[in-house]
Amino acid sequence: MTNNVAALDAGTNSTRLLIADASGKTLERVMTITRLGEGVDEHGRLGEAAMERVFAALLHYRSLMDHYEVATARMACTSAVRDASNGEDFLERAEALIRCPVQILSGEEEAALSFAGAVAHAPATSTPRLVVDIGGGSTELVVEVGSRLESVSLQLGCVRLTERCLVSDPPTQAELQLAKSAISQQFERIAPAMPSLGSQPSVQLIGLAGTVASLALLEQRLATYDRAKVHHQRIGRDVVRNWISTLSAETNSVRRQHVGMEPGRADVLLGGLLVLDAIMERVHATELLTSESDILDGLVASLL
Repeated sequence: MTNNVAALDAGTNSTRLLIADASGKTLERVMTITRLGEGVDEHGRLGEAAMERVFAALLHYRSLMDHYEVATARMACTSAVRDASNGEDFLERAEALIRCPVQILSGEEEAALSFAGAVAHAPATSTPRLVVDIGGGSTELVVEVGSRLESVSLQLGCVRLTERCLVSDPPTQAELQLAKSAISQQFERIAPAMPSLGSQPSVQLIGLAGTVASLALLEQRLATYDRAKVHHQRIGRDVVRNWISTLSAETNSVRRQHVGMEPGRADVLLGGLLVLDAIMERVHATELLTSESDILDGLVASLL
């Protein structure tokens, strides 16, 4: 029997797996677009078709875990399951398939794990680090203040914002404005939850998850994912705004033709970029550091 561990994350847009050995070395990292959160914002529950897409991915992941003789595993569910009235039913069915503990993370727990994963191997800096995790249903912001963390979980995500606001193809100017207003409304929660953020003259902004990774892929015109070329890249706000301008004028079918556009991202990426741009404006960031180490790495660290 090995001492290998596995972490799984059932997010609003994707379901992911990370398998590592006892030293923390990655053995396998897999991502599948499953869109678990499809319709949750409108109906308040997980759809059967969406759950079945996740369960199919979990069956594959279980076979990989068996192949690597995983000794300990942990699966986390985030915004979609957290917000769904049938979330507990999903947990029971997922646990039976994956055969390891499955839990719903609170926004604060999600933020802390994302921060732990993001900064583990980030370049050293004397500037406070602000980690931004833009998911499908929620966005977590975490800033370090001395030896403690301040965080907030916002009801903003690429899938949620798209389903609520960006319904036309391409979106109308009125819909884009509606999305920006929805973001501004959620931003009112930042100052009370993160009082120290406003007093920081500058922060190192670290961006996580699919929106940020997709941006790095598109900007470098990477037809296939290469973690080394996506991880720890510096991306200016001008790049973010250029892609917002481009994607907001295109239909989904045109967006899919961009080199680097991952399957399942074309219809929701604009929403994620609008959130990212608003955050960069809020903290006066001219660039962000990408990170492919995130909540999965934080979960693995908790197992080791």
